[in-house]
Amino acid sequence: MFAVVLKGFLLSLSLCLDLGMVNTALINTGLRAGTRPAFLVGLGSCFGDLFYAVLSLCGLALLFSYTPVRWVLWLGGGVLLLWLTWRMGRAAWLAARQPAASSIEEAAAAGAAWSARSELLRGLGMALASPTSLLWFAAVGGAIIAHSTDGSAWMNGLFLAGFFIGGLAWSSFLAVLAGRGRQLLGQRLVLYCNAASAVLFGYFAVSVIADGYHTLL
Repeated sequence: MFAVVLKGFLLSLSLCLDLGMVNTALINTGLRAGTRPAFLVGLGSCFGDLFYAVLSLCGLALLFSYTPVRWVLWLGGGVLLLWLTWRMGRAAWLAARQPAASSIEEAAAAGAAWSARSELLRGLGMALASPTSLLWFAAVGGAIIAHSTDGSAWMNGLFLAGFFIGGLAWSSFLAVLAGRGRQLLGQRLVLYCNAASAVLFGYFAVSVIADGYHTLL
């Protein structure tokens, strides 16, 4: 029983350790607004990963064979990534133009005003739109999950519980690390992180849109 939970935990960590757009957004949020908003982004992404893990048990590769599903993922993921690119680029531009007005205390006040629901939904949306997560679950994760349990509802539930806990542990660790980095390294690091995030999100957006174009058109 414990072995099944541990397998789910370790499998989740193997997915989380990839420096994809969710980790990038989590670190960026922690540097800009603190530990709590970053943790909420990570928590939302955990539910997104859990959704794909459940689909993997039901045959994720078969679901992706339907053209309407692939169109929704392509258009929805592309639009979300383009929006994130614009958002991070705008934040970096504003920080570069008015660095003196962007103190740590002001950033903390802005972060405190953020909605917990919006952070959860942002993390969930990024996890569902992440190209690395989609490929991982469709090509690798589904087969690993299928062979990690005996197929019973109880064992599947234990595996998914371990999977969710693994993502939650990683999100907590990264949120605390980013929040501490914000306090220790100062606001200038936020500017560089925003710029790097914009570049990475732009890359992911181009990747998703180009892949969908070649696959669907």
